[in-house]
Amino acid sequence: MFVVAHGFTGDVDRPHVRRAAEAFARYGAVVTFSFRGHGRSGGRSTVGDREVLDLDAAVALARRTRPDAPVVTVGFSMGGSVVLRHAALRPGTVDAVVSVSAPARWYYRGTAPMRRLHWMVTRPAGRVVGRYGFRTRIHHRAWDPVPLSPVEAVPGIAPVPLLIVHGDRDGYFPLDHPRTLAAAAGDHGELWLEHGMGHAEHAADDALLARIGEWAGRAVPRAG
Repeated sequence: MFVVAHGFTGDVDRPHVRRAAEAFARYGAVVTFSFRGHGRSGGRSTVGDREVLDLDAAVALARRTRPDAPVVTVGFSMGGSVVLRHAALRPGTVDAVVSVSAPARWYYRGTAPMRRLHWMVTRPAGRVVGRYGFRTRIHHRAWDPVPLSPVEAVPGIAPVPLLIVHGDRDGYFPLDHPRTLAAAAGDHGELWLEHGMGHAEHAADDALLARIGEWAGRAVPRAG
């Protein structure tokens, strides 16, 4: 069973999220949801911190729905960081993890899209843009304490199979991010660097989604 964790400013009703869910449905049952503050979901986004609790609830639902089926979490961008942290902080709850286009570390501002994202998250005017332009309600409080970073989380995922996917044309996070994550994973992680791919759900084509579904079937037989 696949649990799909969307990226920042996404939600379960976005076409690219639905497309990913439909692709994975060819390989097993799928649970989709919207993170807090996104779309029709309540609350306010903490941009990857307390979203671990949202994912944990979705994983618990998957377990109740199909108790005998392995659970594979697949996250994109912010969701990619959340599935990494969730697997480390909630050991034994998932059977495989796929992280697509995720950051390795927090507060990265090395690209123009990430500088715009930080403006939206940290400035009152930016949060207004997030609310009305992107259907994303963002919490005004800064992280305190700063949550465990994705790269710090990765070593705690073993022995659960881990797949890290990243495009070589990702405009948000350059290739040092997936390479850092893969180095932290060591032998229990697998890295796919996708030629010509951009960022997250929008850039994950049907062929890549199918390959991820096939990988899950090999990593945990009977993923559906």
